[in-house]
Amino acid sequence: MQTFNTSSNWLKYTVFQCMVVKFILGAPCVMTLLIRKWRRRHLAMDQNVEEFLQSNNFLPIRYSYSDIRKITSGLKDKLGEGGYGSVFKGRLRSGREVAVKILKKGKTNGQDFISEVATIGRIHHVNVVGLIGYCFEGSKQALVYDFMHNGSLDKHIFSRGQGISLECKEVYEIALGVARGIEYLHRGCDIQILHFDIKPHNILLDKDFTPKVSDFGLARLYPTNYNTVSLSTAIGTLGYMAPELVFKNLGGVSYKADVYSFGKLLMEMATRRKNEDKVTGCSSHTYFPLWVYDQLSKELEIPVEVNEDERKITKKMIIVALWCIQWNPNDRPSMQKVLEMLKREVDDLQISPKPLFYAIEMSRKDDGTWTDEGNNIISPTSTSAITYKDSRLECTSISITQA
Repeated sequence: MQTFNTSSNWLKYTVFQCMVVKFILGAPCVMTLLIRKWRRRHLAMDQNVEEFLQSNNFLPIRYSYSDIRKITSGLKDKLGEGGYGSVFKGRLRSGREVAVKILKKGKTNGQDFISEVATIGRIHHVNVVGLIGYCFEGSKQALVYDFMHNGSLDKHIFSRGQGISLECKEVYEIALGVARGIEYLHRGCDIQILHFDIKPHNILLDKDFTPKVSDFGLARLYPTNYNTVSLSTAIGTLGYMAPELVFKNLGGVSYKADVYSFGKLLMEMATRRKNEDKVTGCSSHTYFPLWVYDQLSKELEIPVEVNEDERKITKKMIIVALWCIQWNPNDRPSMQKVLEMLKREVDDLQISPKPLFYAIEMSRKDDGTWTDEGNNIISPTSTSAITYKDSRLECTSISITQA
């Protein structure tokens, strides 16, 4: 009996030793394989970008990274920073002022870089930011733009003392310029460019306050005859993302997604409020567009010092914005129609149906699916890629998982 126990213990000890040896020898092998796989993927990505750059002769100037450091005086004057990287002020040898975006290592991929260069590199429009050049040396990537003296629009339309307070007519002219820029992207090129990230931060203003649509990292290029496009995941910024990017039952994604984002932007410009602001307590009015819609019936609660012309401009911008953010993409106007509406008299415009945020009327079943009031199943897109819990709806029960 004792011999049996000794043999059993010896066998267990031997198995344990084998497991330890396998772990000690196996762990480095696994790590080596993972590192090699990571390197191959990034090398393939770099090769794809390089092939793209070599095969397109329409691109702007290519700079070396040492050129970038000279242009920015050693990355001396930092203008801002975001998830993509940092922006520095620079000056070319000609004396021309530029803004240089240094992309953060590991935060971008080859597709983002290609999207930015391919879109801005091929187009020239007064309301689209100009790309002067780029740098691509493996992980060292940079984009060189025209310098925008008045920064981004958000600094001027929200009262935080960061920028110059704009008059109502100036805001209206900026809205027209942004609409022209987006309309050009949709219809003015030999290819359809969908931006997918229209928001105040991505509208830059030059020294004359001419607006420029910028940041094309999420943009996609499609033939002009494509009515809908295919996306593997939802893309954009929360608060400005069109609902069809999230809910499959609304149909395919199209240029109407940009129209929706422009509507949210236009609403913020008209009211000087961020659409994430809480305007009342825990009620349906917490949803910003509903609050704005209700203001129309109250003849807009605008300060008394605002004259009648400015009141009409503000009301017109709100009416157009509400048409742009209709839940069903088919109910939204094209950007060409948006421009026409913005140029018309406010009394000639029809007020849109009340804006709907469908999530308010949704409930979650025990099996994890979402249904509407008619018990119809709603099918969101990949929830691992996005968040669609809106801070304005935190009093409701819906939340789709944040990445």
